[in-house]
Amino acid sequence: MSLIKSFILGIVQGLTEFLPVSSSGHLVLFQQLFGLSEPDLLFDVMLHFGTLIAVVAVFRGDIWNIFRDTAKGVKYIIKNKKLNPAFDEFPNIKFILLIIIATIPTGLIGLLFEDLFEKLFGSALSVGFMLLATGTILGFSRWVISKEKDIRKMRIIDALVIGIVQGFAITPGISRSGMTIVFGLWCGLSREMAAKFSFLLSIPAILGAMLLQILKIHSLNSEEIISLITGTTIAMIVGYLALRFLLNVVKRGKLHHFAYYCWFIGGVTIAVYF
Repeated sequence: MSLIKSFILGIVQGLTEFLPVSSSGHLVLFQQLFGLSEPDLLFDVMLHFGTLIAVVAVFRGDIWNIFRDTAKGVKYIIKNKKLNPAFDEFPNIKFILLIIIATIPTGLIGLLFEDLFEKLFGSALSVGFMLLATGTILGFSRWVISKEKDIRKMRIIDALVIGIVQGFAITPGISRSGMTIVFGLWCGLSREMAAKFSFLLSIPAILGAMLLQILKIHSLNSEEIISLITGTTIAMIVGYLALRFLLNVVKRGKLHHFAYYCWFIGGVTIAVYF
């Protein structure tokens, strides 16, 4: 892959990873546009790593508080041998436990359907149909009434639902951020909580996908390494800006506006490749 192509795909990944329009779907379309006969899953995963760094940068305060409170909570439990008071005093312990719980169905779905997902990465037509589905779910989100549930009121079933949705969002054309935020809202989470849980949940998912692909690497030449570094860096910078923008959109309850874009791109893709 040439340097200019990796640069463009980095921009595409950075914009679409957080905007609810499916980054993987757009990467499939742009890879086919560039004439890449086989989807480069390693490159796709490394672009996701770039946006992962953006997530850590934006939520660095929350991540620090989660690990700090978890450490304090564990000490409290060991010292007092009481579990419930620790959750009340250090609610971020519950946050990290729910992240772990939600990651389990995501990982199982990824492993069980890995071959199917890899095949879909080579089908632009399926991306078109999945973008239509994404747009429809985003469209319905305008009628969701948030119950303003925070981490203290969030249930295990809420985490499992969001984790399952994230697992099937591996399908190119299905937006991971869009689906997890919308289903979080449907579970009654506040807008801020739904967005925060969605993006922090992406951290173990992306790291797991990276590990699976890195284990398959045999060797890379210098040109391939430069392309990976370029795409990853661009995805990180653009992703940081896009994430800041999306958080503002979610707070204002305007997520459904992205449905029109998904319907348009999905329709055009189907018309071209059908």
